[in-house]
Amino acid sequence: MTNAMLPLLRRSAYPRIVNQSSHVASLTLQTDPGTDLGGISGGYATTKTFLNAVTVRYAAELGATPILVNNACPGYVATDLNAFSGTRTAEEGARVVIRLATLPDDGPTGGLFDDEGPVPW
Repeated sequence: MTNAMLPLLRRSAYPRIVNQSSHVASLTLQTDPGTDLGGISGGYATTKTFLNAVTVRYAAELGATPILVNNACPGYVATDLNAFSGTRTAEEGARVVIRLATLPDDGPTGGLFDDEGPVPW
């Protein structure tokens, strides 16, 4: 999908790519004994970690362009995926996505962010 959209993004006045990631994708947080990321979710955590790697590669490849590429961590949002057990609303989860989608031209690229700011890889 990203590759298919690149021609349109290249013509955009404010090209941004915001991928939906998660705190459980952070290798730093996964290896911190003081951080509780919930139970083992081999499929979910590994695919989000892979998405982080893909984001870093796109950010590097597009670094000479105005396209900013980042990942958003919306938090534990109540959705079908978790049987609506999440503690955040969709609106709350969307805040970081909107912030990253509307970054100024000199904004960060190649990062993982939540409402508080950068999340360690």
